[in-house]
Parts: sequence; C-alpha cells; structure tokens
Amino acid sequence: MRILLINPNTSRAMTAKIADAARGVAGPDVVIDAVCPATGAAAIESHTDEIAAAAAVVELVAADRDGSDPADAYVIACFGDPGLDAARELVEVPVIGIAEAAMHLAAVSGRHFGVVTTLSRTLGRAHDLVSRYGMERACVSLAATGIPVLDLEDTGSEAVSLIERYGAEAAAGGADVIVLGCAGMADLCTELTARLGVPVVDGVAAAVGMASGMVRMGLGTSKRDEYARPPRGFAGVGATEPACAGGPGATSDAPGPLAAPRTAGADATAPTTAGRAPSPQAVNLGVFA
Repeated sequence: MRILLINPNTSRAMTAKIADAARGVAGPDVVIDAVCPATGAAAIESHTDEIAAAAAVVELVAADRDGSDPADAYVIACFGDPGLDAARELVEVPVIGIAEAAMHLAAVSGRHFGVVTTLSRTLGRAHDLVSRYGMERACVSLAATGIPVLDLEDTGSEAVSLIERYGAEAAAGGADVIVLGCAGMADLCTELTARLGVPVVDGVAAAVGMASGMVRMGLGTSKRDEYARPPRGFAGVGATEPACAGGPGATSDAPGPLAAPRTAGADATAPTTAGRAPSPQAVNLGVFA
C-alpha cells in the first residue's frame, strides 16, 4: 500500500518531520511518500495562504494520479484541510484531512476534546471545521498558543511547554482528549500525552491510520454527485509558473525531472533530481516505509 502524504507548505524540514510521524504508525506493508510544493506558501497562516495551499494540493494529487504508480490513498497534512473537497473530486481512493481525522478519533477516544493550535487568526477556520464535521458537542475548547507554524521546526523552542499549558487548561475545562491543531506538532504527541495524562491526538497519525484502514476495507471516495469528477480540468499555479526543475525562464508545460523514491533513513532534506515525483512543482522528500 502506498500513501501520498502532502504537506501544503514549502517547508522541507517540516515535511520530513511529518513523514517521520506517519512512518511511526504505518503498517509494515505501507509506504509513505512525503511531498511538499516547491513554490507557494511557506506556512499556512491566513486565508490567502490557504488558497495557495489548496491549489498545491490539487496539483500534487492530480499529478500523482496521472503518474505510473498512483497512491492508494492521500493525506493532506495541514489542520485547515485545504483543498480536501477538490482533491476528493479527482480520485476514487481515500483522501483524508488531518483535522477531520483527528476530531473523529478524539471523539472516539473520549467524550469531549479540546484543540490546541498555533495563531489566534486560525481559530475561525478551526471553528468552521468543528461545525462542518459535526463536532460541536464533542469539542469543548479551541485554544491558540500564538506559536507561528515555522517556529515548530525548532526542536529547542518553548513550544512543548506552551502547548502543554494550553492542553492542561483544556483538560481542566472538561476535555478528555487533546487534539494538536497543526501538522508541525506531530513529533510532540508522545511527550505531551505523558505530560498531560490524557490522550493527545496527532492528526497526521490519525489520518494515516484512517487512510490505511479504508484501503484495507476497500472503501474509497464516492463518485456520486458532489465528489464526481469535475466537469473541467484544473488550471492551477503550474499552468502559469515555470516548473521548479526548469528554473527561471522555463516555458515548457511538460513536467521537469522527477524525484526518485528513497528508502527509510535516507536524507529527507535533500531532494533528488532523477526518477519520478508526484508533480513538476513538488519537492519529494523520500519514501518512508
């Protein structure tokens, strides 16, 4: 089974960290191929960033779908679940957003959950998703730590202590489970669970588990009505910008050199330049089995 894990921002370091979290819960027969766009939003922290992220998700899914070895499932590794509906229109296999997966599993793990996320300006989107996923009764709190997304790349930062503080406040207010509201927090899940004494759900792990379970069940994305194939193709960012492999001034619409998959343990921060990749705009961070 192959799952394509898409980090919609351009951070290679964060993509490698997210892939490692996914690898930790993937079964022995599951390969995680982690990618991020070569151009676009450095972090998803605004509605403008979300537009760029959604376009990147659609392009990466479409390119992978049309490749020689399409994924068995797709995971969108951003808590805003950008491009989720559009991606589901493109394929018949499962497409899972980490916010959706985390909230559903948290609601199974406990009666009530609280979300701890990054900047306060993202709380509106989180409220919208709680409503969309029917979690108004289960979600008892949404808290913003004020931590910028890219600060989560720094393993020596105060992020763990700050997230712990807000998680403890949520637990004191009635949350049986804490949901981490950013894919960049994926590596903190185990430590925070130990510190807080309640289950902590990382959406990346939750989405990988849900996606692989759906594949094993033979359960995909319905093509009836809303998620039927779109009537027109997508003319996204890649239609007007040069592919990253072509360099400045490139004008060809053809994909550039493609990235070769690598085995677990390979240097995930240095993209390769030959072989196959999901998109001419993608930076492939290797295969994690």
